[in-house]
Amino acid sequence: MSAPAFALHDARLLADADLCVKCGLCLPHCPTYRDSQHEGDSPRGRIMLVQGLVTGLIEASPRMESHLDGCLSCGRCEDVCPARVPYSHILDAGRARLAERRPARTRLTRLLGAMLVSGGGRAVLRVAWALYRVSGLQALMRRAGVLGRGRLARLESMVPASSVLARLPTSSPPSVRVASDLRESISVFRGCASDLFERDAIGAVERLLAAAGYAVQPAAGQGCCGALHQHAGLPVQASTCAQKNIAAFACSERVASLTTGCAATLKDYAHLAPQGGAAFAARVKEYSDWLLPRADRLQFAPLHKRAALHTPCTAASAMKSDAGLRALLARIPGLEVVELDRGFGCCGAAGSHFVTHPDESDRLLTPKLASIARVAPDFIISGNVGCSLHIAGGLTRQASSVPHPEQRSSSPVSAEQASAPPASMTSRVPPVLHPAQLLAQQLLVLPPHAPSPPRS
Repeated sequence: MSAPAFALHDARLLADADLCVKCGLCLPHCPTYRDSQHEGDSPRGRIMLVQGLVTGLIEASPRMESHLDGCLSCGRCEDVCPARVPYSHILDAGRARLAERRPARTRLTRLLGAMLVSGGGRAVLRVAWALYRVSGLQALMRRAGVLGRGRLARLESMVPASSVLARLPTSSPPSVRVASDLRESISVFRGCASDLFERDAIGAVERLLAAAGYAVQPAAGQGCCGALHQHAGLPVQASTCAQKNIAAFACSERVASLTTGCAATLKDYAHLAPQGGAAFAARVKEYSDWLLPRADRLQFAPLHKRAALHTPCTAASAMKSDAGLRALLARIPGLEVVELDRGFGCCGAAGSHFVTHPDESDRLLTPKLASIARVAPDFIISGNVGCSLHIAGGLTRQASSVPHPEQRSSSPVSAEQASAPPASMTSRVPPVLHPAQLLAQQLLVLPPHAPSPPRS
């Protein structure tokens, strides 16, 4: 980028930053500020750091990087900001400035991007992932404790065990796929991480959309949404991802995103790709928002289970799609849906944050795990792949830390131990699944215009 272009970009950035009046209304809603109580970990503090970095009043330093990188991009501050400060764009620009000065800081992001963005790379990882699970190696490694309790063991804990997959809710009677009388076309945005970890959920979304009357069409050539690069300060790579997807969905009238994180980035393509980005973003909704207007066409088999619903930050803040999903889940007779306490804020996944900042992410996850233990659900529902992996890993590590009955001490327990959830609760790991998997599993497809069965 030329010097005049940099100057113009900096002027716009500073103008956006100046919209912040430092009122502090965002502070109670910021998970990282509530955790550290440090001004540098608050939205207004981070805005001031970016202002100082751009103007040259503050030198880039590891401490500055720590504050800017600690942001979860949850969007809660923007929800309550009376001045409508575009905080997320300011933060992304600040991280881009840091990346220009120290390219090595984006090394891990580039590595993750290389593995996830490439379809071939995902295919290799997918095969390795499946072999590790079904070969018995996963069970052996966990029993032997070969990986210990370090960072590698933490990442491994996010791999769902075969026994966990087998405990998903009981499936519904076989569905009959019928031709619909409504053939408005729609394409599903698969995403890179979901294509690797949630392929069953992709098929579930396509099945639900077809049952609702859409003609599901593939969008060849689609790839990563670009969120990984955008939030790491790599705008050129993020723009490349955006342009690739705009071209892939050029013939798609409607775009249904599988995950809320991808959906939020796709809706931001007007910013990432000025050429065609706004028109593309206008065609994007989360899949549940496309289903809701046709919910009367969807009938579900009863399921007498308790589900703990985790609402990702991007669903509540960026997409505002959480109410639609709750309405769809309410159509499953007998299903008890208990929302996990939103007062705890972000679960800590935050894109790649749970990989790059494990200690901070796990600290933010702890209240969620305690809430899950209190609810004691049969399974957990989460509409964002990163949140699902992070929560599943936390539950697995929590269960593995419960000592065997023969190893427990006979000494008196402390007050904290007495108030902890029972071992039988923590040692049972409830599966974490995408809501579309549950909806599609209970789906009863009816012929067009057929009378609906009575609700039980």
